[in-house]
Amino acid sequence: MSHIVIISGSPTPGSRLNGLIDRVESKWIENGVKVSHIRVAELPAEALLHANFKDEKILAALALVESATGVVIASPVYKASFTGILKAFLDLLPQTGLKGKATLPLFIGGTIAHLLSLDYALKPVLSVLGSRNILGGVYAIDQWVQRLDNGVFELSEELQERLDRAAEELNEEITWIGIRAKEKIVVS
Repeated sequence: MSHIVIISGSPTPGSRLNGLIDRVESKWIENGVKVSHIRVAELPAEALLHANFKDEKILAALALVESATGVVIASPVYKASFTGILKAFLDLLPQTGLKGKATLPLFIGGTIAHLLSLDYALKPVLSVLGSRNILGGVYAIDQWVQRLDNGVFELSEELQERLDRAAEELNEEITWIGIRAKEKIVVS
């Protein structure tokens, strides 16, 4: 079974970023894909900052990434880059922790001016971690995501379409990864 892990670097539980995450997650669940979450802000801060590889929650989060065929890196953009807590978690991954995994960035920021943070801030880090299948990703601006009174998010139509395409693209990529893995087992 395909498995996607969503790593959220938002320090805020009610972040508009959750609107993006909810949209893509619902598409994968419809397709029978297992989806897990790592909310970095919920990991023990001291263990995260001191790279405590003996902490059970850190080990569990790293195991989720290892077991995934697809990884979503989701973050708000502050000061032209993804959050520091997300970087602290990515620093805990093994040097080839994303090797053989399809990776989808999802970013949200205050203005379109930070669009290139995907290419200049995140993608080099993902590449160093062994990811060779980094999808284009989706960058949204806050104005495209409205937080409703009931805690649900309303997304602009264009953003919904972009997220749906990205979700489908990641689903296709992890399907191919699964097929290649099975072929490798048969050949071996």
